[in-house]
Amino acid sequence: MGQHDVNKPVHASEVRRFTRQIMNDMRALEFMLSEGMFESGIHRVGAEQELFLIDKRHHPAALAEKVLALTDNPRLVNELTRFNLEINLDPYEFEGTCFSDMERDLNVLLAETRALAEQVDADIAMAGILPTIHAWDLRIENMVDKPRYHALNDTIMALKGGTAQYHIRGTDELFFHHDNIMMEGCNTSFQVHFQVSPEDFAHCYNIAQLVAAPVLAASANSPVLFGKRLWRETRIALFQQAVDTRSSNMYLREMSPRVHFGSDWVNESVLEVFREDIARFRVIMTSEHEDPFEEIREGRIPKLGALQLHNGTVYRWNRACYGISGDKAHLRIENRLLPSGPTPVDEVANAAFWIGLLVGLKRQHADIRPLLDFDEAKSNFIAAARQGLASEINWIDGRRWPVADLIAERLVDVARGGLEESGLSQPDIDKYMGIVRDRVVSRKTGAQWQLLSLAKMKREGSTRAERLDALVTSMVALQKEGKPGHTWKLAELVRYPRRSIQGTRVEHFMSTDLFTVRQDELVDFVAVLMNWQRIRHVLVEDDQHRLVGIVTNHSLLRALAENKAAGVTEDIPVSDIMKRDPVSVTPETATIDAIRLMRERQVGALPVVHQGQLVGIITETDFNRLAAQLFEEDEAGE
Repeated sequence: MGQHDVNKPVHASEVRRFTRQIMNDMRALEFMLSEGMFESGIHRVGAEQELFLIDKRHHPAALAEKVLALTDNPRLVNELTRFNLEINLDPYEFEGTCFSDMERDLNVLLAETRALAEQVDADIAMAGILPTIHAWDLRIENMVDKPRYHALNDTIMALKGGTAQYHIRGTDELFFHHDNIMMEGCNTSFQVHFQVSPEDFAHCYNIAQLVAAPVLAASANSPVLFGKRLWRETRIALFQQAVDTRSSNMYLREMSPRVHFGSDWVNESVLEVFREDIARFRVIMTSEHEDPFEEIREGRIPKLGALQLHNGTVYRWNRACYGISGDKAHLRIENRLLPSGPTPVDEVANAAFWIGLLVGLKRQHADIRPLLDFDEAKSNFIAAARQGLASEINWIDGRRWPVADLIAERLVDVARGGLEESGLSQPDIDKYMGIVRDRVVSRKTGAQWQLLSLAKMKREGSTRAERLDALVTSMVALQKEGKPGHTWKLAELVRYPRRSIQGTRVEHFMSTDLFTVRQDELVDFVAVLMNWQRIRHVLVEDDQHRLVGIVTNHSLLRALAENKAAGVTEDIPVSDIMKRDPVSVTPETATIDAIRLMRERQVGALPVVHQGQLVGIITETDFNRLAAQLFEEDEAGE
């Protein structure tokens, strides 16, 4: 979760003082490693479950503080946003039934959290990205009011110049600007920790980097953002861009984003990872910490708080972590790749697959560095994030594999062997490796289930909002059943009762697939466009996608009739007949206010504008369909 008693540095002297503390912590870490002050020869497994709070419409519910007020369980904590929560599991010895124990405890804690959420008329959902999240949910008012988050937001946005730009291309394409770091709150993950001995760290960390691609491909569950089908694991692109502080005009210079995969293999020790991140990334928050050498002299294990704080502001997908167990320091590799969901059993299977690969490949290969260039491992990772099980990757055997074949034919067996040699329960191994193999063979990750469900519902003639609502409705219901995601039936287009439009916004119902014209285009083309697309309103925009006018079917017919009666034969531009500066709304406008505005202005459609640009339209047809649905639900409820 990270340290929260922090400060945003105001004066350069604060940064200098904190930098000195980091350097002192690094010297202490070097000393501790040289003196054998770390726990060795034991492995532990831990995990953090991030999740979404959702309301009765299955949209984000900013109720985290209310939920937390109902419990004193220290394992349930805040995350960045008021619609996210995090469950911290206690560590398990890597032996016997540790994974089934993890699944059991996770299910208990999720059930407790769901029961708490129900007390505030909410529920929980597990997805890498919640399909029903909207831009309105990402306003700064929904950020948890803690110094760490404010410091992160203020510093990162200042480095970005005040606005973040997102560009992700998949089946669809997303262009988006945002003025805070709340886009990070779109992502939730199942973060897995694996404790390793200091002498094994470099080799284990390199293997973690090597297997990042196949593990990510097998677990993808984040294909949709704002209704757009992007990467199979869109979290990867989104998180990197959310906290990227690089300037766009520095294309000639090699600079790493603050969320990154790494730049090379680790050669000797964990020190290389910490040194690189300290050297590459500036201090963005500070706090006061004890002298680590004074702690050592007093016989205590130092917390290395300055180093840990800085490390918590650099987001490697495989992160090196320092911790304390009892009276011993230890090192962990934190896997931040894995998305939340589809179900706890899927998440634990992903964790077992990852750790099984670490142990299995460690015993098979004394050094994987000569077997694959680091840049190829990095390219594999990006390919897996983009295409999931459809990707191809280069492997240490010198072959280029379809990743699904590599996993099913080779890697599941490697992971199984690693778990068996470590003495884990055979029923656990069979269960979790069976889930991974069956999921991969069927090509049905959580991401693929979402995409196939959306495609099926689109063929049934639904709107985008209806598809996304139905997707999350099915997802939550199936999560409660607890069966592995690859066994799920596709989501059904079942409209759950709205009962009321109170609390809904225009973005929930607007159409975003627009057919527009420029004001200098031919009026006759507008007539053809309306006929071809069976629409009654055509929006007029300029080259910067700013709204400049609207043409309705009534105004078009009137203009065509008048021109014909007057004998006008020359080509007429749209600017001659369009209504200029039409009344518009924003995506955040309350639905009830939009309806009221449409009645007051006696218009049949409202263009939707976000930050000066045209993004959608909502019409009386949309509202009539909504009214019919509400009427049918009222009739059914009588």
